[in-house]
Amino acid sequence: MTARRKAAGIVALGFAPFALAGITATPALAHGSLTDPVSRVSACFAEGPENPVSAACKAAVAAGGTQALYDWNGVNIANAAGKHQELIPDGKLCSAANDKFKGLDLPRADWPASPVKAGKHTFKFRATAPHKGSFELYLTKPGYDPTKPLAWSDLEAKPFAQATDPALVDGSYVFDGTIPEAAGRQLIYTVWQRSDSPEAFYACSDVVFGGGSAGTGGAGGGEAPEEKPAGEAPKPQESAPAPAPSAPSEDAITEGAEKSSVEHNGHGDDDAKTGAKVNAAAPAAPAVEPKADAGAEQGNAPEANAAGQEDVLAETGGSSSSTYLAMGGAAALAVGAAVLFSSQRRRATASGRHSR
Repeated sequence: MTARRKAAGIVALGFAPFALAGITATPALAHGSLTDPVSRVSACFAEGPENPVSAACKAAVAAGGTQALYDWNGVNIANAAGKHQELIPDGKLCSAANDKFKGLDLPRADWPASPVKAGKHTFKFRATAPHKGSFELYLTKPGYDPTKPLAWSDLEAKPFAQATDPALVDGSYVFDGTIPEAAGRQLIYTVWQRSDSPEAFYACSDVVFGGGSAGTGGAGGGEAPEEKPAGEAPKPQESAPAPAPSAPSEDAITEGAEKSSVEHNGHGDDDAKTGAKVNAAAPAAPAVEPKADAGAEQGNAPEANAAGQEDVLAETGGSSSSTYLAMGGAAALAVGAAVLFSSQRRRATASGRHSR
């Protein structure tokens, strides 16, 4: 085999693995978190990653750094595919077993908590990159102790609220559910499993039953600190109450996106009712059709299949960057095929002249 033929084979065949890798290796990064009742990571981000106010959020930054708060909408597992309990061990539910978010797993009873009450509640999940999927919300069992690491066994076996492809209103998924009876400090655990990708998102929302209105859980409500007579100093063993949590403002989200390491305002269509679809792959470069020359059959390269690329993207949650890589891979295959076919034709022609 001549050097030219070897080079043609490398171009035609050697690029194929990279083209396929470009299609499958880049997962989509949809993002979001529960903001009513507000999640731990959302509440701490709203306080300010550089200078959080509450003791719990300060501790979270000390444990995991400020980047976790700038990435408040990225507590996820890219390949969850519904296997939440298999992939997330006890004690790491709030971080989804992601070391970057380990500060969210700190067991303590002073996380800023939203006041709620049993009954109908309108939940809000702020989605910076919306996608189709299903929400499941779980409440902790009676006897839940926030000073111990959160375990799966601390949650009720069945979700108390569920929603599939809820309406997207002003950037948030909005859906109703009925909060069951409970008392004292509890926790709501949210799982958002995408249906257009195996990716899933998780959120821990600290709540307190018995104070305020359930309808204002994520909007800044909270238990007011006990009033003391003027001039009376707090007792030494008393700690300052945690500030009432609030959801991040749109200005804070916009400003924080500059320091975020996850994607914002990504993929999808404009259908606010159903959520967004994964971007369909752009049309691939047309493959060079081989002619019926001698040896052409053995030189056939795989055809670029735009529909097949879309299927792979849908399975893996491919983002727009995946699309560009897929296009580049398809173009490389086409060029490689053209070089190889040209080489084969020249060799066949030369062989015919020698035989005469």
